[in-house]
Amino acid sequence: MFKHREVYLLNIETQKFLTELENCKLCEWQCGVNRITGELGVCRISIPHVASCQLHPAPPQSYTIFMAGCNFKCLNCQNYSIAHYPDTKTVIRGYVNPKELAKESINAINSSMGQFIGADRIFFSGGEPTIHLPYIEKIVEEARKIDPETKINFDTNGFLTMKSLKRVLKFTTSITFDIKAYNDDVHKALTGAPSEPVLRNAEYIAKHARDKLWEYRILVIPGIVDVEEIKAICEFMASIDPTLPVCFLVFRPNFVLDQYMGATWKLMDKTVEIAHKTGLVRVNWSGRPNIPGYEPKDFEKLKTKVSKYYEHEWALKAAAYALKTGCKTHPRNCGICNMKHKCPIKNYIPTRIT
Repeated sequence: MFKHREVYLLNIETQKFLTELENCKLCEWQCGVNRITGELGVCRISIPHVASCQLHPAPPQSYTIFMAGCNFKCLNCQNYSIAHYPDTKTVIRGYVNPKELAKESINAINSSMGQFIGADRIFFSGGEPTIHLPYIEKIVEEARKIDPETKINFDTNGFLTMKSLKRVLKFTTSITFDIKAYNDDVHKALTGAPSEPVLRNAEYIAKHARDKLWEYRILVIPGIVDVEEIKAICEFMASIDPTLPVCFLVFRPNFVLDQYMGATWKLMDKTVEIAHKTGLVRVNWSGRPNIPGYEPKDFEKLKTKVSKYYEHEWALKAAAYALKTGCKTHPRNCGICNMKHKCPIKNYIPTRIT
């Protein structure tokens, strides 16, 4: 249940535009829980919480609002401390009045530092902003009361319902879209969620909202999202439109994969080569390669234990790490897991941060 101040805020500010949280079906888990009264779905977030906000120089340059919570449980999460809030006990800003946050964002963009870095939009990230969609719509509404030309970027893992996606497309200026994997078992092993909704939404944007697409982002993880998986993703993208913008990101050891090896310079160059061979023409890669790592001694035994649940060898690698961390549901599926509210992955504390 909420603390007294949260109930007070909810009563005077959010009861109208957050009513759909009483039966939340914003993402493809479609949990149907009443987040207003404190019921929790897969994301384990009640009312919207802002983790932090800052001017951010990475393209597109922006004032970035990091929302707390996520509907995925990615083994490689870079922002795990806010993605797995409240389980991580991270100190965050909490609920912020949308009107106040809109004014703050516009002021930051127009500040001397904002202009210096070239910030020209509000960027919603996380975690995963989809689970806060009505709140974000309200911030955008308030921001455009101040400046009707306010640009908006929506950064997503792609696990929106089609209804939510169309809502996002109505207010967003640009979209940065992550594709974690193509094959369903690989996607489940890495994120705990199926790939079909993500691929469906990626295709819809490419065909119906190409002007809003900033880029698709694909994290390259050695031995997991490696040559074969990259080829499958690229063939999928090229079959839609060879000119789609794709950025490959260098995996660096993080979260559950904190001891794993980072992507090498050679692998990243190979990735771009694969993309070109499938027909894609607008590809690049970004990040810091060649961070060393290793696999645990019992790795082969762990893979054997989950081998019957996964089709691809590279899915097994990710699944073995999930098993080692305590995940009991295989193939991974957070929507049906009876441990989703006591998830050992959400409570993992990495011993190495890169």
